[in-house]
Amino acid sequence: MTEILQAIGGVPVTSTEKVVEAIDVDKWFGAHQVLKGVSLTVKRGEVVVIVGPSGSGKTTFIRCLNHLEKIRKGRILVNGQLIGYRERNGRLIEDSERNIARQRREIGMVFQRFNLFPHLTALGNIIEAPIQVRGIAKAEAIETARALLGRVGLAEKAESYPAQLSGGQQQRVAIARALAMRPSLMLFDEATSALDPEMIGEVLEVMKELAREGMTMIAVTHEMGFAREVADRVVMMDDGRIIEDTEPEQFFTAPRSERSKAFLARILH
Repeated sequence: MTEILQAIGGVPVTSTEKVVEAIDVDKWFGAHQVLKGVSLTVKRGEVVVIVGPSGSGKTTFIRCLNHLEKIRKGRILVNGQLIGYRERNGRLIEDSERNIARQRREIGMVFQRFNLFPHLTALGNIIEAPIQVRGIAKAEAIETARALLGRVGLAEKAESYPAQLSGGQQQRVAIARALAMRPSLMLFDEATSALDPEMIGEVLEVMKELAREGMTMIAVTHEMGFAREVADRVVMMDDGRIIEDTEPEQFFTAPRSERSKAFLARILH
């Protein structure tokens, strides 16, 4: 299972060195502020792992990156373009659903729950969006899907339905489905947290392979081994804020904030 991205024509090249730029992002759920001035820049080819306690805003933040959640304040740019909004007379107004859908084509997202279509086979799940959204010919979509299934170690499961697959296999199909859209950015939201322990490794291995091949990735995870081995940067969130943004070695051996030290002490022991 090497060179996953060969199946989709290599690592997508973007027109800007900054693939993600979030600037002073605020997000509220009713009276509760869940993001408080969050700023983050991710360059092409970087792997950024976001960690932190439950309720710290990690999942909400990455859902804002493809406008699954609407922000109250700030700006989010992906590949140099505002996500979910357009500027008019110096103010941001929500973009059309058509433009938002077009932007989302460039952002792959793998969820905690696999979100596969139960009535479609593994192959059917992977070819649906490339055909319907990108307008790719069915024969080409099938060829790419079979190649991707092979790359994630599931070539023999092309005709299997989600109910016939283990959790780890379903998540690998979900990753292949996201890759089939040829995204320039991959988001992983706790991609292994719903899996049995013995299935976690097979999903992490696919994620590691993507990282080695240069895919720009942001991953929310509690898998500290993955963060230490694969991340270019570890971002620690707490109470809706980024409190640490540093290299893995620094984060795991000498974190700057007392909150990070307490978090690591609890999660690593």
